[in-house]
Amino acid sequence: MTPPLPQEASLPQRADRQAQIVKELQAHLPAHALLWNSEDTTPYECDGLTAYRQRPLVVALPETEAQVQAVLRTCHRMNVPVVARGAGTGLSGGALPHAMGVTLSLAKFNKILKIDKKARTATVQCGVRNLAISEAVAGLGLYYAPDPSSQIACTIGGNVAENSGGVHCLKYGLTLHNIIKVKGFTMDGEEVTLGSDALDTPGLDLLGVVIGSEGMLAVTLEVTVKLIPKPQLARCIMASFDDMRKAGDAVASLIGAGIIPAGLEMMDKPMTAAVEDFVHAGYDLNAQAILLCESDGTPEEVEEDIGRMSAVLRRAGATAIAVSKDEAERLRFWSGRKNAFPASGRISPDYMCMDSTIPRKRLADLLLAIQDMEKKYQLRCANVFHAGDGNLHPLILFDANDPDQLHRCELFGAEILETSVAMGGTVTGEHGVGIEKLNSMCVQFSASENEQMFGIKRAFDPLGLLNPGKVIPTLQRCAEYGKMLVRGGQLKHPDLPRF
Repeated sequence: MTPPLPQEASLPQRADRQAQIVKELQAHLPAHALLWNSEDTTPYECDGLTAYRQRPLVVALPETEAQVQAVLRTCHRMNVPVVARGAGTGLSGGALPHAMGVTLSLAKFNKILKIDKKARTATVQCGVRNLAISEAVAGLGLYYAPDPSSQIACTIGGNVAENSGGVHCLKYGLTLHNIIKVKGFTMDGEEVTLGSDALDTPGLDLLGVVIGSEGMLAVTLEVTVKLIPKPQLARCIMASFDDMRKAGDAVASLIGAGIIPAGLEMMDKPMTAAVEDFVHAGYDLNAQAILLCESDGTPEEVEEDIGRMSAVLRRAGATAIAVSKDEAERLRFWSGRKNAFPASGRISPDYMCMDSTIPRKRLADLLLAIQDMEKKYQLRCANVFHAGDGNLHPLILFDANDPDQLHRCELFGAEILETSVAMGGTVTGEHGVGIEKLNSMCVQFSASENEQMFGIKRAFDPLGLLNPGKVIPTLQRCAEYGKMLVRGGQLKHPDLPRF
């Protein structure tokens, strides 16, 4: 069941509505900050999930907070849907435009406003790139810990929307754990500040509600992040395994031994082959799976951790262990993991990246299940994931120009997510639901649970204009999805869906 794209009105209706919106917004935005011709709006038709595309009616590119507020107030008054957009690197269709709405591009809000060395915080605009924060404070011996693979391009506003993680989230946490304050506007243009510069904030913890809300509750414009000292030393182990289950069990053994690596990542053989051909990271191409395990801290701490981790990995059945000798080799080890997605793009016209999370002890079970699914759907799948917290990123390789391949890819992805939930996991860890996982939300949550989420949405956005049709499935949609699974014989875990 393809995720729903907003239904377009007839061409005359679309043209009339477009003219109305443009006329109203021209009173608040300079000419260069408003796009509506098809050749200008086409670049905004999708985010990193390229399988689904939809041109927006209008694209607004405000340059000041007052302009953002005016756009929101105008759209609220005119009952026009708004989809906020950062760098467009999201992988779940969260920034897919609304056919009859405005895409609000926040790319011009790219200034670092304040760095407080004593408080170890930085206040930045939403369009600042993730990596740019660490680059700006490197001279102070500080950095911003969450490091998504797209950190060279993704923006902090998008990280807040999706609660992004990264390869070092096991030790240092997700975006949620590294943000202390967010400022922005609700759909009706009301200014809101959630969180504070203090250690605690009176009242409800609405900061925790907005982080990860996928742009459905408010438009983020300014973020205050925590900074932490750069470790004196970091070293990385690359461990090879000749069996997928041994590699999965090794992850559980490391955590079970009381070791919390700075990073703990896993890649299967198809993925290591793809990235090695791309970046030449020095990966073992004979291994069925490799683990990257990093320790950081003082030299004494790192030496002890590397010794303990190496011993656990050997006991778990590692066939080879390599430890980075210097910073250049450590970065080379990580270069393959960081470039897993672009490497996959070199070997397939398209890929769809799943984002489920499962208990660590079930890693091997799910990977072996995915191998069976490859045969079932006749599609290849390369796997890379944050093994330490059980967040998997299976990349299903397909050609979106072939409708049958796209359909099989959707079914493949849905079965991965359903199996993850059956194993005690969730449908998303950090990429978000967007439109991609709407159906799978029907599997994980009951109608009453979805209604509770809608209740939060209505509290912030009573008219439902901010990023509508995303994240929370309607009762009707879940019923239709359930019937489709039954008809197609796709209902693998009948005890799970609560249609």
